[in-house]
Amino acid sequence: MSGSSKEHIIKSYDDELTRLTGEIVRMGELAVSQLEAAIDVIDRRDERAAQHVVSNDDAIDLLEQEISHDVVRLLALRAPIAGDLRNVFAALRIAADIERIGDYAANVAKRSIPLSMVAPIAPTNGLGYLAELAAKEVRDVLMAYRDRDAERAYQVWKEDAELDEAYTGYFRQLLTYMMEDPRNITPCTHLLFMAKNIERIGDHATNIAESIWYQVNGEPLTAQRAKRDFTSNPEPTKLGHKQD
Repeated sequence: MSGSSKEHIIKSYDDELTRLTGEIVRMGELAVSQLEAAIDVIDRRDERAAQHVVSNDDAIDLLEQEISHDVVRLLALRAPIAGDLRNVFAALRIAADIERIGDYAANVAKRSIPLSMVAPIAPTNGLGYLAELAAKEVRDVLMAYRDRDAERAYQVWKEDAELDEAYTGYFRQLLTYMMEDPRNITPCTHLLFMAKNIERIGDHATNIAESIWYQVNGEPLTAQRAKRDFTSNPEPTKLGHKQD
């Protein structure tokens, strides 16, 4: 193969990878917008708008399918090795995590429908703070992916403990409301599920951070992070890609 042909293939691969990265970032931004829209419909108690947010999740699913096809095209364009192969597999894993983030945002919107049918309660406002933390995590990790910035990804990975802690506090607040008045049990149960969905969005942001770290450095992130969600497990957990 001539030098010019080799350079052309490398440039084509780089162009494809840049386009793929842009698609994934766009997909992630759409998922964050879905979360923010879900919180907005809770505040407005708008069933029709909530259904619209749920329907929009199909767009994220479609983007993930397109990204998977683009990855196959990249593999066909050039059999990647080492760092190039890490780029390709990171794209697949990150797209899958973003698809799950979109699912969780849609779940929040779904729960807002029955919640809007009961009398409003004060703790509902606490969801907005959890969503702000989760949205910031996702946006920060998307920028880390766009810039191949492993240190920024590591900061997101560490900062997820703040969301865990906020979730634990909110969980306990809801339990208190449920114990104080049985009429609060139904709305608080919906809020508990919604809060857990938001906490899981943070977990997927840390998964993305781990993928970026490996993509850039060629080795897994081996540090330990104190997980402050004590609602189901009182012990901090060690690093590990979180499962659904």
